[in-house]
Amino acid sequence: MSYSRFAIYYVPPAGPLADLGASWLGWDVVRGCEATQLNIAGLCDITMTPRKYGFHGTLKPPFRLRSDRTIAELKQFTLNLAERVEPAVCKGLYLTTMGRFLALAPQGETSALQRVAAACVRDLDMFRAPADAAELARRRKARLSDRQEELLVQWGYPFVMEEFKFHLTLSGPLPAADIAKWSDTIQRLLPDLNEPFIVDQIALCGQREDGRFELLHRYTLAG
Repeated sequence: MSYSRFAIYYVPPAGPLADLGASWLGWDVVRGCEATQLNIAGLCDITMTPRKYGFHGTLKPPFRLRSDRTIAELKQFTLNLAERVEPAVCKGLYLTTMGRFLALAPQGETSALQRVAAACVRDLDMFRAPADAAELARRRKARLSDRQEELLVQWGYPFVMEEFKFHLTLSGPLPAADIAKWSDTIQRLLPDLNEPFIVDQIALCGQREDGRFELLHRYTLAG
């Protein structure tokens, strides 16, 4: 299998949340195949944007592999990273809006999640091919702050390090009038989230020729 980009994600372990994420988006990132999407009018349309990524939380955003690096090296370095990074724990997850899209976000103190994501961005950056002019121009359409511009130039993405906000995306941009309706819909389907949210593993995922991401390997955080 050939992959155009790679990313480090948090992919929920097998269970009710992972099952709902796959059936909500219509793509199972773990199995690398389409999932039977819930029969809800309009759901296919509002999940079109996040569907190709699968249900996940980004830790290191998608990147192209440098020409002088191999997938085998990336896998080994990701294993080495996981062995020295401690798991992250926060109070739980809750449904929220980020801009005009729906997502699950962590409750309470998130510094441990920031630590894990920063390690992934920093320690694996040797594998990232520099962003080209077209990619930089596309990112700059978001009206970046001065600090976000610095991060874009340094790390290839503006919303990393202190600008990072962990979330698991549930929709594309929604019309303001529809946000409450879709919030109510997903809220009724969510499993119990009132328990500690633990990130004790990271997932190396690859983007296939069809544009969809799939899980390549999970790594347990053992620091």
